[in-house]
Amino acid sequence: MPVSETLVVNEIYLSLQGESTFAGLPCIFIRLTACDLRCSYCDTAYAFTEGKKWILENVLVEVKKLAAPFSNSKFTTQNLKLPLVELTGGEPLLQKNSLPLMKSLCDAGFTVLIETSGAHDISQIDPRVRRIMDLKCPSSGEVEKNRFENVPFLKSTDEIKFVIGALEDYEWAKEQIAKFNLAKICPLLFSWVHPLAPEQQHKSLKKVPANQKPISRQELAEKIIADALPVRFQIQQHKIIWPPEQRGV
Repeated sequence: MPVSETLVVNEIYLSLQGESTFAGLPCIFIRLTACDLRCSYCDTAYAFTEGKKWILENVLVEVKKLAAPFSNSKFTTQNLKLPLVELTGGEPLLQKNSLPLMKSLCDAGFTVLIETSGAHDISQIDPRVRRIMDLKCPSSGEVEKNRFENVPFLKSTDEIKFVIGALEDYEWAKEQIAKFNLAKICPLLFSWVHPLAPEQQHKSLKKVPANQKPISRQELAEKIIADALPVRFQIQQHKIIWPPEQRGV
């Protein structure tokens, strides 16, 4: 890759994957700076503006350094090389050089994931990348930003995530699953909204629309069971292991 290619990076670190069907597996996170959404529950508002410019080649070098302890391991899982590598944010697709970085990571033999809001075109992402795409529910305040044109590009190796904070979110997500027959495409994730710590409540975040009824994680789990939904209930495991506001985990 040309040495002139750069990305604005908020942080790069090794931890455990806290969400998705890969939850619990070692993962290197590349958190990119900037996001064009302001979801009411966003817990990484610090990535809206904080970051430093990295040459793409140096990002790859850092990832390989963090992955080095795994290089002699004879163990893999689900036929995947560990650690995983995930691009997250912010919104990774706001920076066009995220595309060549993902390609280079795949070429280097990594299993690559991307967490994206679903508000941007996913069709240009390297087909080897596992795309975890949000569909923003009403309580996010950003439901109008969903790019449903992405749905036909999703593959069985991708995942769709609904972040559920209110009863209205649950009902809306059910409607989208039925409308687009999403369960036939890829795994579906229902992620309960973990309340924000005071220091995470960034002033730029959207407000939850008025008159929405909050839903507890128990209520969400029980509704999934009662309605026999073909979804995976998930919580953010890293917020159980470490303090919810802690960075770099």
